[in-house]
Amino acid sequence: MGLLRREVIQGLAALGVAGPALGWSARGAAAQEQPASVRLDYAYYNPSSLALRRFGWLEEALSEQGIGVEWVFSAGSNKANEYLRAEAIDFGSTAGAAALLARANGSPIKTVYLYSKPEWTALVVPAGSEIASVADLKGKKVAATKGTDPYFFLLQTLNTAGLTSADVEVINLQHADGRTALERGEVDAWAGLDPMMADTELNAGSTLLYRNIDFNTYGFLNANEEFITQFPELTATVIEQYERARAWILENPDDAAQILAEEAKISTEVAERELFERTVLDIDPVPGETQAEVLRGVIPIMVADNQVRPGTDVEAVLAELFAPEIAASVVGAEETA
Repeated sequence: MGLLRREVIQGLAALGVAGPALGWSARGAAAQEQPASVRLDYAYYNPSSLALRRFGWLEEALSEQGIGVEWVFSAGSNKANEYLRAEAIDFGSTAGAAALLARANGSPIKTVYLYSKPEWTALVVPAGSEIASVADLKGKKVAATKGTDPYFFLLQTLNTAGLTSADVEVINLQHADGRTALERGEVDAWAGLDPMMADTELNAGSTLLYRNIDFNTYGFLNANEEFITQFPELTATVIEQYERARAWILENPDDAAQILAEEAKISTEVAERELFERTVLDIDPVPGETQAEVLRGVIPIMVADNQVRPGTDVEAVLAELFAPEIAASVVGAEETA
């Protein structure tokens, strides 16, 4: 850890991609007035953000520059995207599909880092449900938060049974409200999100009707494009500290589960199910073709469900979504340190 921001900038310059790819130069970056603070979200579905916030590593890294850190809680990808669009935060953690949808609908964000490969969503039915297959959902009420991975998971899952969103009644509820509606019997199924999904399994007897990790579209750390352009060194610092958090969790999984339990106010057993069984952190954190291929499978569903503006070339949007150069430089420098 402890990679100097100067080394990141020099590394990018050596790659020959910094200026053309991100529209900035070392001279321009140096002349740019620094912001008073860097604003990030934290979320229970993003364990690295919880560790980063708990230990104050980013605050420590920025303190010498007189730059503060502000944290904002995100209850779901849709909320993180709202904050990014409103410029209330500089970095927001979403699912991949949610990031693509936001940019397709005009939000000027780019994905700079991958914080996990999660299986954070599945289709959930309440204890004692007679629903035994995806096909049984036809005509049923399904809670989901539109604009998030659970919603796109629902649409992809329905397709496996020859169904579309028109074949079910989608009840648009924020994740926590969807879980409550499921347990109260107000909906027949819920496109769940951890840790609430694990909690309802363990404490309410709910069951996972359908699982498929390949329908989960990775955890994307996104930043406002203007911020990346103006402050590449600060972007590198954020990624640097995210890498520190990811490595710490891999080395201290039990402690990380305890932090998740305390932050989300859930039992350690629930936290361990999310973190140990359904979150993969040992990944290449640089966004690239693997994630693009996953998102290509979602694009037809986005278009068919009228999630993007008519006439939008979503493939072209996808080609512009990733800004991997800074993360590649940070990770590469860490590996050679």
